[in-house]
Formats: sequence, C-alpha cells, structure tokens
Amino acid sequence: MALITRVELHMIDLIPKVKRVDAIQTFVSQETPIVTVYDTDGASGTGYSYTIGTGGPSVMALLKHTLAPALIGKDADCIDGVWRELMFLTHATAVGAITSLALAAIDTALWDLKCKKANQPLWKAAGGTRNKIPLYTTEGGWLHLEKSALVDDALAMQAKGFKGSKIKIGCDHISDDDARLSAVRAAVGPQYEIMTDGNQGFTLSEAIRRSRVLEDHNIGWFEEPLPADDVAAHVELSRRTSVPIAVGESMYSLSQFKDYLQAGAASIVQVDVARIGGITPWLKVAHLAEAFNVMVCPHFLMELHLPLVCAIPNAKWLEYIPQLDTVTGAKMQVENGTAIASDVPGLGIDWDWDEITKTSLMSETITGSTP
Repeated sequence: MALITRVELHMIDLIPKVKRVDAIQTFVSQETPIVTVYDTDGASGTGYSYTIGTGGPSVMALLKHTLAPALIGKDADCIDGVWRELMFLTHATAVGAITSLALAAIDTALWDLKCKKANQPLWKAAGGTRNKIPLYTTEGGWLHLEKSALVDDALAMQAKGFKGSKIKIGCDHISDDDARLSAVRAAVGPQYEIMTDGNQGFTLSEAIRRSRVLEDHNIGWFEEPLPADDVAAHVELSRRTSVPIAVGESMYSLSQFKDYLQAGAASIVQVDVARIGGITPWLKVAHLAEAFNVMVCPHFLMELHLPLVCAIPNAKWLEYIPQLDTVTGAKMQVENGTAIASDVPGLGIDWDWDEITKTSLMSETITGSTP
C-alpha cells in the first residue's frame, strides 16, 4: 500500500491565442491549477483543472488549506474513496464550481499516478474502447468573427480532415445568425457537420424560434441554448425541435445529469472533467448516459478528454481547442482530423516543468507525517 506523502500546487495562466467571444462573455485569461501528488514508493502523478477568466486563486485556496492537507497519509489507490471523503469534507461548498475544480485537479492527479504505476495509458485503464476519435473545431467560430472568417476557418479545417466546426450563435437579430450559418453551410457542403453554441444566452421562446433556423441548416446540435439550471425549459425545447440539444459543461454533479436524462431534456451530454470534479465522476456520468443511449461529447480540455472519450463506447467527437501547447513538450497527436490517444502510461500529457515553474503565479508544497 502506497500512501500520499506530499502534494505540490501550482497555478499558471494560459492566455488564449485568439480572441474568444460568445453570447455572454469575452475571456482573455485561463487560470489553471496544477496538482502533483507523491507517494511512499517515490511515484508521482499530475492533474489539473481550469477557470475561464478568473477564480483560480479561490480554487488554490481550497486546495492549500483544506483538500491537499487531507490527502497526506491516504492510500493513493483508493481513488473513489478519497474523492468521496474530500467531497464530504467540503460539503458546505458543494455542489459548485470552485469545489469541483479543486477536486478535479486532485482526482486527475491520482488517476495519473495509478496509471503510471500500472504501466497503462488512461484510455486503456478507464475502458479501452478505441484509441482515436474524430475532431471538430471551435477556435474559428467565435461570435465576433465576420462571415468570411468563419468560412475561411471551416474550409481550412475541412481540408485538414476535420469532420465539423462549431459556430457561436446569439447575434442581436436572428437574421445575422442565419446569415453566418448559411455562409458556412454553402462553403463546406452537406456532409460537414456544423454545431452551434448559444452559451446559455436565450430565453425559451427565443431558443425555440432560433432552433427553426438551425433545422434549415441541418445543424448537428444546439449547445447550451438556455440557463443550465432550467431543466423544464430544456424539456420543452427538446419537444419543439428536431435539432439535438447538448448540455453539460455548466453542470457539477452526477445527480444534475440524472435529472436531465430522466426528463429527456438533452440528447448529447457534454460533461466536463474539471467541472464535474474529476475522472472518477466523469466516468459515472458517461456510463449513465450510455444507459440512456445518449452520446457524450465533452466540453474543452481536449488533452485530458482524449483518453476519456477513447475509454467509453458512447463518444463520437472531441472538441479541438488547443490549451496546453505552451506548457507541454510532445503535443496531442492529430492525423487527418482525428486525435490519437497516447500509449504513454498516465494521462498522456508531457508537462514542461521548466516552463510551469517559470510562469507559476502561485506555488505551494503540502507535507505531513504518514501513519
């Protein structure tokens, strides 16, 4: 039995390479907590989460003062037990973003450690369904971009073998969204998938109205059309449109996904490993979705989601938004628009520790005596 002896914390800020604007926000910062755990065998594992914009110091404070000290002396192999103990330790702040993001950084580190010690890549350890998955791109579909830029990016990615593009919607008038989608569809043809994302920006009546435009363009899905806590409105929208409704990036517990699936409020689950609290609950959501015959297409964090979507049978897509390029060595392997899961034991992320140390905004080391 190997016990945890030390926890190292870092926070870096990954500045997006392009301007990112959607229906409700513009973000130019991505504060990223990183956790490394060490055990009595001398092995280590590294995990991480993220914020869109700010909030990273709050996540780091919860890690430093509460969660990381509670890890010392724990059996690193008992990942589900550790996750549950830490969740209940912070029950007064759960369910919610800060607690989930902190738990995710720890949980992914424990999975990295476990996989390394078992000499297995995460995609095999968590299920091993396949070793590759098609990509769709989001980075060229932001709301502020002109039609010509949307078309140019979609054509460029199609030429690289990508199978789809996501276009942000939520212009002041429905005709502008219509024109943007029309231009892209005319350029890429009928077999290239176009996904749309409303970023929770619509009322129910407006979402129903705009869904009719999406039907005209054979849109792959309507992502986050409404506020994520309004299950009833998603049920009504799902009944009023043939466009698949995608939700999940703004949900923080297994029970929230259960409510959506039981109600028939979504046909695509976009569970985010950081916002759900780690790999442990992510896999539970994915298997729950499988029981409802619902597809999983996770939000963001492509480097971490790649092995997870390859582990399960009910995943079809991986979202392409490069995140870790500046703090990693070997990058995620992409061939003809398809992401290839790494066979390196662990998460498959090649951290550049010199760069991380140099650019860290916050760093802490938590130690203590083990039993």
